[in-house]
Amino acid sequence: MEQRTRIRALRTNPTRAESALWQHLAARRTSGVRFNRQVPIGPFICDFVSRATKLVVEVDGGQHGWQSDDDARRTHFIEQQGYRVIRFWNNDVLERIEGVVAEIGRVLAERPSPNPSRKRKGDSVPPAANATSLLLPSRLREGSGEGLAAQTTPTKVTPWP
Repeated sequence: MEQRTRIRALRTNPTRAESALWQHLAARRTSGVRFNRQVPIGPFICDFVSRATKLVVEVDGGQHGWQSDDDARRTHFIEQQGYRVIRFWNNDVLERIEGVVAEIGRVLAERPSPNPSRKRKGDSVPPAANATSLLLPSRLREGSGEGLAAQTTPTKVTPWP
């Protein structure tokens, strides 16, 4: 099947988990960042991509448990294109959507600004000391509460390139 036809089919027939997450991403509930769905990067079609922040969000079903080598090759290729890849299981998206959205927001907050402001003499307003705390409730921050960071292997988050 031609890639364009496959993309159209994937957009027309998303999984329940993809639909649920897309409602949040399309409404820009992740720090106001724009995402597109079913975006080609090389030979691969990624579930959700923020081109501005170079972040790929993948929603994986049960079939990905036995495709870990394929996923590793796919992730490696996408990261070589300058993107960061994070993955969530379908059931995490369906059962803990707010935690998934918060985790995406946390990952986005880690990303350095592509156009940082130049420091000028006389600037008196310091940058936010902890930008993550401004975006996420404290119970969802890394290492506490019921956020995805507290779950067992819910996501694979790699450092920014």
